[in-house]
Amino acid sequence: MWEYIEIILQVLKEYLVDYVDIDYSLWLTWCLAPLLITFLLPLAIVLLLYITALMMYIYKLHWRNLDLSGDKWDRIRRIASIIWDGHGWIMHGYEVDGMENIPVDGPALIIYYHGAIPIDIYYLLAKMILHKRLIHTVADHFLFKIPGFSVIEECMKVIPGTIQTCSNVLKGGNLLAISPGGVFEAQFSDHYSLLWKKRMGFAKVALDAKVPIIPMFTENLRESFRALGFMRRLSMYVYTKFKLPCTLIYGGFPVKLITHIGKPIPYDPNLTPEQLQVKVLAAVEELIHRHQRIPGSILLSILDRIPQFRKKIKDVKLT
Repeated sequence: MWEYIEIILQVLKEYLVDYVDIDYSLWLTWCLAPLLITFLLPLAIVLLLYITALMMYIYKLHWRNLDLSGDKWDRIRRIASIIWDGHGWIMHGYEVDGMENIPVDGPALIIYYHGAIPIDIYYLLAKMILHKRLIHTVADHFLFKIPGFSVIEECMKVIPGTIQTCSNVLKGGNLLAISPGGVFEAQFSDHYSLLWKKRMGFAKVALDAKVPIIPMFTENLRESFRALGFMRRLSMYVYTKFKLPCTLIYGGFPVKLITHIGKPIPYDPNLTPEQLQVKVLAAVEELIHRHQRIPGSILLSILDRIPQFRKKIKDVKLT
């Protein structure tokens, strides 16, 4: 593929030199550069994930030579968390509002809205590890087929989303995070709509494990990375038929990201899975309506990083 790209660039260069004024070509380069960058920046997240995987793999090869006690993954997990926490602070001024709603001990199920790229869950995992708690996460099946990611899945306790597996994790006293919308929501959600369809597996898990559910939403998440809308019909067809995401992602904009953790919804044995699903969906929607500007604005979301601007916007909302 790269050979074809080089040929196209060479032909374009020769055309510009022979037929186009050099000032025009420079102007064209400056105009196209931001467009190219918006499609290349999502690859930076993929690159950082592979760097993380490489660190973990090297660590795994040498841990027999290390004096380790307890969880063997703990050291490299903390090192990776420092890197991701720093990335979140620099790129997005990342914050967590409502951290006190996540229990210090004991199990709980965290239900969150899925962005085009779930960068917020990466940052939250890092913060929680630095606060001495690990959150197990459920990932889509296709992620387990990506070369090189297995070591991250092993280290960070990423699991497939079967009801029995999730229930066992919670019964073991752990935290678990699930996005009911998953990859479907990541690709096709407009204006922060929740696309859970009739999925209620998470509700069955919570009822079986007898644990509270904690709603979660990250403000400005879709202004950081967005999915191209004009490919929606093709992406829908491919995902429906093959269960593979093919939507092009662009962005990497340095918007302000704040993860809002809602009040826990306690375990209620009298609720059916259907009733619990409706209750949790309403709780996540309430977080979205309370904290998210709809429709979203990339420019205003970047300006949210300025405390004075953000305070002024909050004052306007209150009035």
